[in-house]
Amino acid sequence: MQAVISVTGKDSVGIVAKVSEKCAKYNVNISDVSQTVLQTYFVMIMVVDIANISIPFNDFVDEMAALGRENLLEIHTMHEDIFNSMHKI
Repeated sequence: MQAVISVTGKDSVGIVAKVSEKCAKYNVNISDVSQTVLQTYFVMIMVVDIANISIPFNDFVDEMAALGRENLLEIHTMHEDIFNSMHKI
């Protein structure tokens, strides 16, 4: 099972580290990542493996959103089923 995590906000030191640390804490493995800085804005999309996640997925979604609030970022986490349904033609 996979999920997609998007992170956006003002660029600052340590964003990738904080997000990856939170993933590691709950045994969520980062499969793919793309990140860039557009002028002063940080944008990152991650595909993560949640097959061995150590907490309920909804709790992980809440943890990631809280991490975003603490760091003035928007962090959205979507299960691959929802992501795939949203993007079907």
